[in-house]
Amino acid sequence: MSEIILGGYDWFRGLHILAVIAWMAGLLYLPRLFIYHCNAIPGGELDETLKLQEHRLLKLIMNPAMIAAWIFGLLLIWSNAERSGGWSIFHEWDWLVKLSAVILMTGLHHIFAIRKKRFEAGSNDWPQRKYRIYNEIPAVLAIVIVLIATVALR
Repeated sequence: MSEIILGGYDWFRGLHILAVIAWMAGLLYLPRLFIYHCNAIPGGELDETLKLQEHRLLKLIMNPAMIAAWIFGLLLIWSNAERSGGWSIFHEWDWLVKLSAVILMTGLHHIFAIRKKRFEAGSNDWPQRKYRIYNEIPAVLAIVIVLIATVALR
């Protein structure tokens, strides 16, 4: 099994990057849809259109991308441990910061899924301003992850 994982490292890395990009795009775009949705009349045409867009974005793009990002990310961690001869590399600060950012992204994803359900039920209780603030969080996390991935990680 280790040979397969080591042999697939470049594939895992490429697929991981694609999954993270798709996931981040969804995390950046979904709260923007929520902002527009705040102005929609419940039961109206815009309301129904936004519900459909939010559902498709979350279920068809974001959920599979998040799962793929986690799977390929964990495979990369495993293969890095195999290549470096142990797990000691993961005691370094940069891995901890990157993993923390991914966990925060997962939590944010969950919050957005709950908010989508609130819009579907016609019971949104957050103002546009709150969605605007939440719209900035994925951008900050993306910057942190990219900086660490390009500067600190091997």
